[in-house]
Amino acid sequence: MGDMRLVIAGAAGRMGRVLVQIIRQTPGAMLYGALESPGSIALGQDAGILAGCGPLGTLINADPLETIAGADGILDFSSPQASVDLADLAAQARIVHVIGTTGLSPEHMTRLEAAARHAVIVRSGNMSLGVNALAALVAKIAHTLGADFDIEIVEMHHRMKVDAPSGTALLLGEAAAKGRGISLGDHSVRARDGHTGVRNIGDIGFACVRGGTTVGEHKVIFAGPGERIELTHVAEDRSIFARGAVQAALWGRTRKPGLYAMADVLGLGD
Repeated sequence: MGDMRLVIAGAAGRMGRVLVQIIRQTPGAMLYGALESPGSIALGQDAGILAGCGPLGTLINADPLETIAGADGILDFSSPQASVDLADLAAQARIVHVIGTTGLSPEHMTRLEAAARHAVIVRSGNMSLGVNALAALVAKIAHTLGADFDIEIVEMHHRMKVDAPSGTALLLGEAAAKGRGISLGDHSVRARDGHTGVRNIGDIGFACVRGGTTVGEHKVIFAGPGERIELTHVAEDRSIFARGAVQAALWGRTRKPGLYAMADVLGLGD
C-alpha cells in the first residue's frame, strides 16, 4: 500500500495551510489535492507556497469531483454545508473523510450518517490527543460525582471564530452528559442574562469568550459543596489538530465504512 493520497478542503485557510505542512512531515501521507470555495482569491495558487513549504505543484481549485478522483481521503475543516456535500462525494468514491468542521446541525449529522454507510467518516469537534483524553476524564468524573456537583464549561477562542459554543466545548459537554447518563440537549444551558433564577440541578452550563488570536482554551468545572475541580486544556498551536486529522485519515484507511469519533482513533472508546 503506497502513501495515502489526501485532499485538503479549505486549503487556503489557517487550518488548511497547517495541514499542508503536517502532511509533508508525515510518513505514509502525501498531498494529492487542494480545494477552496468558488470565488476564493487563492484559486490557482500553489498550496505549498501558501503554506510556506515552497512550490509543491498542487494548485488550489474549486472542483471537488475532479480533485477527489484518485484520492484516498479528504481532510475537511471547512463549513457545515461543504462538509456534508463532501461526505456525499466520499461515499460515492468509497474513501476516508475526516471532518473537523464545527457548527453541524442535526440535519447535517443525518446526512453524515447516511454517507457513512459507504465511507469511513471520522468526525470530531476536536482532533487533538489532549482534548480527547480530557473528554474521557470528564465522562469518568461526571459518572463518579453526584448531582451535588454542578458542571460548567468555559471556552475562549480567537475573535474570528463564528460558532459558539465551540465544537470542543460541545464534545466535552457530551462527555459530561454521557457520564451522568443524561441528554445534553435536555440539560444544556447556553446563555444567562437578567433574572435567571437559581441553577437547576443537573444542568450543564456553557460560557463563551471571544477575542484576540487565542487558538483555544477550555475549562470544565465541577463545583460541589465546599470544593471545586477544574480541568483545563490550552491549545498553543493549530498543528495539534492537523496532526490528529492526518492520524485519523491513516487510521481510517483500513477500517470498514462507518461514522467514527477521534476517541475511536485513539483507542479511548468504551
